[in-house]
Amino acid sequence: MQHSKPELPVNRRDQDHPVRRHHSASYYAHRVKDSLTTRVSKLICSIFLGLLAIVGLITFILWLSLRPHRPHIFLNDFSVPALGHGGGDGGPENAQINFKVTARNSNQGIGIYYDANQVTVYYREKSVGGYQVSTPFYQQPKNSTLFASTLSGSSLTLTESQWKQILHDRSRGPVIFRLELAATIRFKISSWNSKHHRLHANCPAGLGQDGMLLPVYRDKRCSFYFY
Repeated sequence: MQHSKPELPVNRRDQDHPVRRHHSASYYAHRVKDSLTTRVSKLICSIFLGLLAIVGLITFILWLSLRPHRPHIFLNDFSVPALGHGGGDGGPENAQINFKVTARNSNQGIGIYYDANQVTVYYREKSVGGYQVSTPFYQQPKNSTLFASTLSGSSLTLTESQWKQILHDRSRGPVIFRLELAATIRFKISSWNSKHHRLHANCPAGLGQDGMLLPVYRDKRCSFYFY
């Protein structure tokens, strides 16, 4: 009688978890290559983003220190002497308007080109005269420019009815004119010039019975809009 060979014990773990085969050398080389590529890409991105942040910060600081400030306009003086001479009975043909306006550049390192400038005087929102500054000029940083002129003759367009209205208002209280300065300007930073901007400054001028500017209006900063 033949005896069967005893069966070898079976390892249950080997049945449940068969031994994995080792990958080839080319597989691991490819994995290492992908890992290095990813790391290099991340390093390049980090360096680029860091440089971009530094450039942005420097640009922001320069903008804060060099950003152009709009010029400030002040009404220094305004008068219609004929109003105080015999009650202004001489008529508009003998009248004249004197004014002084200051444009102040408060920028530290930025100059301003004034390429075109027009001064117009209004009474009751109707033009009574004006003139155009024919010569463009450049204003240095931290500097002021005085616009001073006299409107008379052809530059003063007062009509008889307007003059009578002014005399009538004079008898009742202050006579309020409005001076408007319209300018086309450019900012200059080192060798760079900005695009053209339009500036409109409005300066109210209240006159007493002597035709002189009332103290409350003297050296007052004018309102303006800028685009």
